[in-house]
Amino acid sequence: MCRSDLRQAVLAKNDGLAASLRDDLARQGVTLVNLLSSPGSGKTELLARVLARAGERGVPVAALTADLATENDAVRLARSGAPVRQLLTDGLCHLEAGQVRARLADWLPQDTSVLFVENVGNLVCPASYDLGETLRIVLMAVTEGEDKPLKYPTAFGSAHLVVITKTDLAGPAGFDESLFHENVHQVNPGVEIVRSCARTGTGVGTLLDRALAARDGAPPHRPPLAPHPHTHHHPASTPVS
Repeated sequence: MCRSDLRQAVLAKNDGLAASLRDDLARQGVTLVNLLSSPGSGKTELLARVLARAGERGVPVAALTADLATENDAVRLARSGAPVRQLLTDGLCHLEAGQVRARLADWLPQDTSVLFVENVGNLVCPASYDLGETLRIVLMAVTEGEDKPLKYPTAFGSAHLVVITKTDLAGPAGFDESLFHENVHQVNPGVEIVRSCARTGTGVGTLLDRALAARDGAPPHRPPLAPHPHTHHHPASTPVS
């Protein structure tokens, strides 16, 4: 079997596991939100703010955060008061659906309505792996450059929502937001782009609102490289195991 065939077989197996996990979570009334970005984009701090805002609004959420090593991000996220688990990939540069299912077994609180998964910091490999998400959010800091969507078209082209982070640094970074929008829509026409800043709280409520809309069955944007067909939630029944 050539390398291309092997890769396709691996992705096909992952897609099957992801579809099964998505169905199981849907029966429990849980929506999985997959967060993708480069390292240093600020997604951990932004997610911490979203989790805290959910707590203030009485929305039962949880988070699974992935890294190659250390539990630093889980410690940071847990300060929000939300249930959090760390997933160590032991050198793997992305998460796969089987890893997520295994980590959720016997842990996910029964009242959870939204599960945020903070993927490994990487815009290449994670973009190809469906994790059973209903909503895929790709984040990029203003310090990373306006051409990022053109350099990583698979990631941005599969996003249901794109988030600009660290907008308080846009001026010093010389960030051309109009050009960034053009580049995003070149690879993903019509996708919503949200401005955010963890330091000021900008965009935090919007991100939570979009996650809740997905939970409530609002059809997400359909990207050209959609990671999965949209499926609607079903009444809760069998837990993930």
